[in-house]
Amino acid sequence: MISGLVQLFLWQGLGELLSKFFLPGIPGPVLGLLLLLAFLCFKGQVDSDLANVADAFRQHLGLLFVPASVGVLLFLPELQTHALAVTTSLLVSVILTIAVTAIVLKVFWYFSLKRNKGITREQRHE
Repeated sequence: MISGLVQLFLWQGLGELLSKFFLPGIPGPVLGLLLLLAFLCFKGQVDSDLANVADAFRQHLGLLFVPASVGVLLFLPELQTHALAVTTSLLVSVILTIAVTAIVLKVFWYFSLKRNKGITREQRHE
């Protein structure tokens, strides 16, 4: 478990360094996660220690919503004042998210079908 935490902190630290010196517009933890993802894709497997830490974080993911809930309650009068703008922005962002997800899924589905057709044609020629 300690080894998995150390790995996560090292990747986050590397992301912070990249953010500080090369890509200041992107947060360090985001860069660290992207680097970790690239490393795991290259490696092809996840260490058991890292998997245990990830499972522990996943089990307690709901705790991350507590500060957001407190913030909503703290700024409730301002949210009530700007209810129309907040509601409109939430609806537009949800609709755009669903649309972009559908487009990405359709593109992946198209390339998956194209790749599978190519495999079946190669198998027929053999």
